Amino acid sequence: VKKGQTVAIVGATGAGKSTIINLINRFYELDSGVISVDAIPVEDYELSSLRNQIAIVLQDVFLFSDSIFNNITLKNPQISLEEVKEASKKIGIHNFIMTLPGGYHYNVKERGVMLSSGQRQLIAFLRAYVSSPRILILDEATSSVDSHAEQMIQFATDTITKGRTSIVIAHRLATIKKADKIIVMDKGVIVEEGTHKELLKKKDGYYKNLYDKQFSLELAS
Repeated sequence: VKKGQTVAIVGATGAGKSTIINLINRFYELDSGVISVDAIPVEDYELSSLRNQIAIVLQDVFLFSDSIFNNITLKNPQISLEEVKEASKKIGIHNFIMTLPGGYHYNVKERGVMLSSGQRQLIAFLRAYVSSPRILILDEATSSVDSHAEQMIQFATDTITKGRTSIVIAHRLATIKKADKIIVMDKGVIVEEGTHKELLKKKDGYYKNLYDKQFSLELAS
């Protein structure tokens, strides 16, 4: 993956997409092969040094019982409220936060039960954006959200990945089509890679079949 590129990883459930995330972050250790950051194998980094360069947005967003501000900053005293507000404006969610009682001081309760799934995703995007990671890992949620939330999530995705090395386990067609490279996985193996247009040209390709079965329905809806 080149610096600043967005790579979308696609494949059926169980294809091995999440395993890649766990290997990059060293939640799992490699049995064979090499994963490098700046030409340095990940196992040669101090674990804290490696993970400080990476922000992860997972499908299951964890929020603790506290204010939106503290959930975003994780109580890092070096991040000010003004910085958080500026970042939220850039990714397009400031107005949504200000509709909540108390705005950035609104208590979301344990696991964010006071927010919808789409709103929790947006808070997770802001948390990642504020941390200014060199590398972003995004596991797009498969849960359905309303059209307005979908638009906000897509804008936030586009903003946070722009110019940043990003690895996305992609479920949204809009994200996949914009990726610099698509990696297609099946049963733990990379079976295809290329751009959206390149992969669609393969008549009996895995990606084209996946696109015809899954993403064409998204276009029709």
